Amino acid sequence: MRLLPLFPLNLVVFPGEKLNLHIFEPRYRQLIRECTEQGITFGIPPFLDNTLGEIGTEMRLLNIDKTYPGGELDIRTQALKTFRINKFMREAPGKLYAAGQVEDLPQDNEADPALRTLITTQVRQLYEALGLRKLLLELAPDYQIFDVAHHIGLNTEQEYQLLATTSEQERQHIVREHLESILPVVLETERLKDRVRLNGHFKNLQPPSF
Repeated sequence: MRLLPLFPLNLVVFPGEKLNLHIFEPRYRQLIRECTEQGITFGIPPFLDNTLGEIGTEMRLLNIDKTYPGGELDIRTQALKTFRINKFMREAPGKLYAAGQVEDLPQDNEADPALRTLITTQVRQLYEALGLRKLLLELAPDYQIFDVAHHIGLNTEQEYQLLATTSEQERQHIVREHLESILPVVLETERLKDRVRLNGHFKNLQPPSF
């Protein structure tokens, strides 16, 4: 185990993700100064439904974009890996910010190629049904579920479930089931919109032959 500074937020951050933050509280300004001076990392555990999640994401400071006259900061960060909090401290020893005794979560990142192909098809169907073809993700052949997780309509609790899952194939199954549940709803909604748009237009219908 190791001591890791913590920055709880009401969001889920996935490994590999880049995150921009505006820092205004003195305790986190102190943390970012130490990241700059000492090269340390920090963790973002999700704070959901007034509860601190035990699984979080370790972050690296990339750069400080702007420093305001009052000491506030605009920063860029990148997520590295996931961890589990074994002991939470509201204040790290001698610091203003929180910390935790954490252990890294081992990951099995081997994907199921057939599931990956199926999920790619489902994501395309979702974006096309929503009329978002121009925003369609350009997925690398070896993409991981974390690369698409923010873009497929998961709620925050579902995103946290993915973050806490250590097997890529299990994450694939979770996403496949989610897409299979929402795709019929989205497609039916689009068909309903088409029927509404047709209402009031002249229709060329073939009457039945008796």
